Amino acid sequence: MRRGIAAAIVGGAVVLGAFGATRNAKTDASMAANPRADARMKGAYRRTVVNGWTKVHLEGTPEEIGYQHGVLLAAEIADLQKVFALEQQHEDGKDWNFFREQSKSVLWPHVEQEYREEMQGIANGLKAQGVKLDLWDVVAMNAAEEWSYFVEEYDKEHKMASLPTVTAPDHCSAFVATGSYTKDGRVVIAHNNWTNYLDGARWTMAFDIAPAKGYRILMDGLPGVIHSADDFGVNSAGIVITETTITAFHGYAMNGVPEFVRARKAMQYGASIDEVAEIFRAGNNGGYANDWLIADTKRNEIASLELGLKNVTLERKTDGYFVGSNFPINPKLTAEETTFAAKDMSVSGNARHKRWEQLMKENKGKIDVQMAQVFLADHVDSFTGKTEPSERTLCGHVENSARGMGTWQAPFGTAGAAQNKATDAAMAANMTFTAAAGHACGADFIAAKHLQEHPALDWEKPELRDMKAYPWTTIKAE
Repeated sequence: MRRGIAAAIVGGAVVLGAFGATRNAKTDASMAANPRADARMKGAYRRTVVNGWTKVHLEGTPEEIGYQHGVLLAAEIADLQKVFALEQQHEDGKDWNFFREQSKSVLWPHVEQEYREEMQGIANGLKAQGVKLDLWDVVAMNAAEEWSYFVEEYDKEHKMASLPTVTAPDHCSAFVATGSYTKDGRVVIAHNNWTNYLDGARWTMAFDIAPAKGYRILMDGLPGVIHSADDFGVNSAGIVITETTITAFHGYAMNGVPEFVRARKAMQYGASIDEVAEIFRAGNNGGYANDWLIADTKRNEIASLELGLKNVTLERKTDGYFVGSNFPINPKLTAEETTFAAKDMSVSGNARHKRWEQLMKENKGKIDVQMAQVFLADHVDSFTGKTEPSERTLCGHVENSARGMGTWQAPFGTAGAAQNKATDAAMAANMTFTAAAGHACGADFIAAKHLQEHPALDWEKPELRDMKAYPWTTIKAE
């Protein structure tokens, strides 16, 4: 623990001053009354960024980073836990205690010490702020993206019938390009996060993490979660990572390393495409199976790592692009590990794939961050040929779709593209990306109106919020 530091709050940031190296009972009592005065808070702060984002700076040892996280975002973590508990009960048919218990008995043995300490630190920070959540709540929240994979396997092993909503979700649209496809011949990468608006409206944290070991990280994320979870981040080695999920994927290894551990570790310790790919492969449990798009901005090289449980494919380029919209790539993976309708062009993943291919070819040699922002706001439905927002457009509006998709509680699931990010090689060198909260197209989502029109979704009412669309803003590690 670092000593000799006190903290005061000025303008929303934690400002630190001399405290004196000797701790005594009076000092300890003061810190207990004001957790932000704890020596572990050295260097940490949160700031409200214009246009809907909250920037959170964390630094130090794993336990310090976790404690800072728990203290600074205690209210937001408590709020998100309620959202996750509601979503998991409705979509996976299990109560929150089930996920706490599985976190302890199944996931925890495969979490390495560094991230154990960080999550325990989050729990300690929450306790210091009077929030009644513990370590197993924190672990369960971190595994939120892989629970549907876990539950499907658990139900199969226990000969239980799963709910129809227990299926690999359809999350995100993304691309990475370089060489002759971009304006300056260097990397451009972008991503929007498709999710339920219940959690999507809260997915507006930008974490700037300076760990004692590994590379500095700038990533979007959720309160209480040690990885990005939707996944977009840049590290100080010049690596940028994002992904899109593989639709209708089936498979989970109970004895593997949780996806959230591997995703955070890849961002923190990966300095090349090979290193990132190796971290993702090591102990792969099949959870949150993705096509990972990776950019090495220093070598001007890009890659697609399609990470199934049985089938893993790494493809790389120094000139070209990769696009992601939840479609499986490798035919063997498609056949063996998914029930994806590869030939049905009305399926969201296929329609968006076709649209990405159109945009890449039409804009070859012109792609930059500004154009990437336009792509993420695109409403062209390649299946119908019409320009109308839906589940088949890159700027996803599942709430407008007649049939819904995947886990979105069709029809009219309360879901779609909840936020957006883009960066290029020059920005990544300065640990910077641009981000837009809400729909990139500028459309607001109004919760009361949606619930009134779709009473079957009344279960969402306790936690559903408006999701306003904000302009693009620049977020930088500093």
